[in-house]
Amino acid sequence: MSRRVLVTGASRADGIGAAIAVAHAARGDRVAVHARADTAAGEAVAAALPGTGHTTVTGDLADPRRTREVFEAAAAALGGVDILVNNSAVHREQPIATQSYDDWQEVWRHTLDVNLIAAANLSWCFVRHLLDRPGGSTGGRIVMVGSRGGYRGEPDFPAYGASKAGMHALAQSLAVALGPHRIAVAAVAPGFTVTGLTAELLHGPEGKDILAAHPLGRVADPAEIAAAVAWLTSEEAEWATGAVLDLNGGSYLH
Repeated sequence: MSRRVLVTGASRADGIGAAIAVAHAARGDRVAVHARADTAAGEAVAAALPGTGHTTVTGDLADPRRTREVFEAAAAALGGVDILVNNSAVHREQPIATQSYDDWQEVWRHTLDVNLIAAANLSWCFVRHLLDRPGGSTGGRIVMVGSRGGYRGEPDFPAYGASKAGMHALAQSLAVALGPHRIAVAAVAPGFTVTGLTAELLHGPEGKDILAAHPLGRVADPAEIAAAVAWLTSEEAEWATGAVLDLNGGSYLH
């Protein structure tokens, strides 16, 4: 049966969000591809997805009002939402020893607003949407795209690391709260993944050290992260509610 899926932060064709959209569309799902501002990029990703009935929604998730509008637009276009994937994120450097106090605060606010608070707000919208359906919720899935950095720390990107740790905790909290409603919630914690934003690092001076940290001698492809997310949203994965699935190729064990 075709399900309806909202994937945030999915407008980069070479990114994890787009790969998650592809993985669900390949299963016959209809997908709402979220873009922060570049509607054309989101439309290009949606147009390239297998199947039909996909759509694009645009809005800055740092704004709680726009966040709710993004969800409502996706629900209206798809005729409802059955699966929410909170993937949207920002990743901004924060050298604590040299950054000004004003800049330090601004990066913390913006990072938490986009990475964590938006995920919480979208989850609220999704749950209300399910519970307000005739007869109440018959189940649903939420997946948070966290990070290895939520465990090991991110010394140069502390707000990013903290936001991802918060996403892991949010997934576990909601898994317990929403279990009685048959809404399963889980998270993935990817390590280094090759995207348009990270390829330069991998092929630059730091590339050798990045590869050396991975026992398999390589880093992840977005499709590998997407495959895990697609499993977590499947009917077979309900018992994984509350799980945070490490996807780092053995580069960080805890």
